[in-house]
Amino acid sequence: DVQLQASGGGLVQPGGSLRLSCEASGFIYDDYAIGWFRQAPGKEREQVSCISNSGGSTYYEDSVKGRFTISRDNVKNTVYLQMNSLKPEDTAVYYCAKARTFNCPWMYGSTWSSARLGYDYWGQGTLVTVSS
Repeated sequence: DVQLQASGGGLVQPGGSLRLSCEASGFIYDDYAIGWFRQAPGKEREQVSCISNSGGSTYYEDSVKGRFTISRDNVKNTVYLQMNSLKPEDTAVYYCAKARTFNCPWMYGSTWSSARLGYDYWGQGTLVTVSS
């Protein structure tokens, strides 16, 4: 069975950092891109970042560009999201997802209804709370 396990969330003060991990199993990991999404309370889920199967291509929404860094370890079957300079508006449940292809199904500013079509499996989510 395909499984994605997101972890690393927690409570952090504004300006702080967290590193999320997404460990995957049940498929040929280095054949597929992996994405991160988030859903804030009362809001629609949104794409945050994506990394291609090789790690050679990465994408970020403007809201996190320059603060978040996505990476992957194809030996450990794990994708990371390093989040720096966190803001209260980054508070959300963060989800990782397996793309349907090796490339990221990325369009800047995609709505949830469009972005979700490029992914076929989702992790359970990890909560990030940015608050003083």
